[in-house]
Amino acid sequence: MKRATFAALTFVVVTQAAAQVPASAPPSTAIPAAYGVPVSVDEAMALIEKGMKLAAARKFKMAFAVVEPSGELVAFARMDDVVYASALIAQQKARSAARFRLPTSEFENRVIAGRTVLLSSDEVVPLAGGIPIVVDGRVVGALGVSGGSAADDAAVARDALFQQ
Repeated sequence: MKRATFAALTFVVVTQAAAQVPASAPPSTAIPAAYGVPVSVDEAMALIEKGMKLAAARKFKMAFAVVEPSGELVAFARMDDVVYASALIAQQKARSAARFRLPTSEFENRVIAGRTVLLSSDEVVPLAGGIPIVVDGRVVGALGVSGGSAADDAAVARDALFQQ
């Protein structure tokens, strides 16, 4: 199967932008996509580079992780002087988004709505900033961003994935 260019990849996932909802919105009932062929290292690095440029323009110091559908790391980078904890949190957000095929903001919304049982699982990261990467209706990986507020992390992740 011939892989689409990274630009096409980001174009295809635009439909996922609707899944990003403010923390006060009710949980989404959308059915997650199936899994697909994992994101390549080149695609992952291009996505991270785009995210780092967006973060720098906003004067944020952030960490970025891209994982394959299983949640295993494909690429990682952190900006200078980012909070050390953000390195692991970015990876955890990406892993959670990929394995559940949902943005981590969905878990944050559910916990805020009272579904605190989600906090009992190490697999669930209820902090916005993890977004599945979807190509042709299939999750091929996920991007996790950490270093700012959950809203800032989510905005940089969303813009890295969906902004042309």
